[in-house]
Amino acid sequence: MNTRQKPLAAEAGNRITEGVIWKQLLLFFFPILLGTFFQQLYNAADAMIVGRFVGKEALSAVGGGTGTIIQVLVGFFVGLSSGATVVISQYYGAKRAEMVEYAVHTAVAFSLAAGALMMIAGIVAAPAVLEAMDTPADVLEPSIIYIRIYFAGLIGNLIYNMGSGILRAVGDSKRPLYFLIASCMTNIVLDLLFVVVFHMGVAGAAAATIISQALSAALVIWVLMRTKDMYRLELKKIRFDGRMFARIIRIGLPAGLQSIMYSLSNLMIQASVNALGTDTVAAWTAYSKIDSVYWMIINAFGIAATTFVGQNFGAGKKDRVRKGIRVCMGLSFGSTIILSFLLYTVGGSFYSLFTADAAVTEIGVEMLKFLAPFYFTYVSIEILSGALRGVGDCWVPMLMSCIGVCVLRILWIVAVVPLRRDIYNIMFSYPLTWTVTSVLFVLYYLLFSKMKVGKKRAYAG
Repeated sequence: MNTRQKPLAAEAGNRITEGVIWKQLLLFFFPILLGTFFQQLYNAADAMIVGRFVGKEALSAVGGGTGTIIQVLVGFFVGLSSGATVVISQYYGAKRAEMVEYAVHTAVAFSLAAGALMMIAGIVAAPAVLEAMDTPADVLEPSIIYIRIYFAGLIGNLIYNMGSGILRAVGDSKRPLYFLIASCMTNIVLDLLFVVVFHMGVAGAAAATIISQALSAALVIWVLMRTKDMYRLELKKIRFDGRMFARIIRIGLPAGLQSIMYSLSNLMIQASVNALGTDTVAAWTAYSKIDSVYWMIINAFGIAATTFVGQNFGAGKKDRVRKGIRVCMGLSFGSTIILSFLLYTVGGSFYSLFTADAAVTEIGVEMLKFLAPFYFTYVSIEILSGALRGVGDCWVPMLMSCIGVCVLRILWIVAVVPLRRDIYNIMFSYPLTWTVTSVLFVLYYLLFSKMKVGKKRAYAG
């Protein structure tokens, strides 16, 4: 692999390695936040429209178990693709143009291959998994229809996620937002057309989603092909480079495994919720859409931390790395406290967007008021794991997350929930595992991380 540099300059507007830290973090954060909002709105729009115009069984079908299965596979890919984001951000910060080129084309090739494999796996295996999760009988058939159509169009989803990760790695968080706004509006219009006008039910909602995701994929590829910066994409160069792919997987695999462990633990939680009946499943589905407001914010801060740390670490600015982490933690805690208060006090009113069923709404409000006050216990996990990923430190954080969150959560579901099978006992597994894992991350960051002891080499490769 040739490592000579190309004399290409970075595009104007990338100021991550200079300037006032909190301003640069927020300038990068807000487009990510809005982009994440519109990405979440894909499934939320499906849930709102089928919940209001088809019924609570359809609402459960587009959320519940289908959402968890989708997260297992898509979350694994997104975790793996974070390795490409880290590698590209470090090489970009170090101005190693040739290496950026290899990473970009390998990342896109990986998206295409992974999309084909996951499409087949999802279509074939999803029905058996839904049955194993004890999906209620009246929800099972529409769930199978929805998830098979969704996986049939999965490649567009993966291409968009990888392409937007490349853009964010080089400091561009605005254009992924614009593309998501366009595709999300398309999704809502098609949802209304297919579900309300053509009465296609969950099949219409799934079709609207995959068409819209294909649009976002086409837009991000178009931008990558038109740029004159070092991350330019050329279709004829899309192929796997063995050594670059190994670097991407080495960094991304821990995040991918961590995502699978999270998803598997959530599958067990979903199975426990399913056993409580359709009303509880529908309430949990609606809660997950309202609850996603917080996860959009904290995940956006985590992505901002990864890119900020990656580029500054690649540029050799370790003091700026440490200051950036402190600032990001402060902004995240402040945002979490404010949002937790708002969701606790007025969040229940949003259930009317998803269902008119009084029993479902009552259960959902109880869920929201129980969990919202505990969100602050998760902040350290997201920000510190994102920062550690930015310097290529992935395996120990993955092990801490898997043990502190996933294994402990599974043990709770297996050993404690059967003693008192109610929604509160199930939900308690979240704050318990967040708190334990946050303590592990803080101790590791302060005592053992690269930001503490440092390394002379400041870029990947």
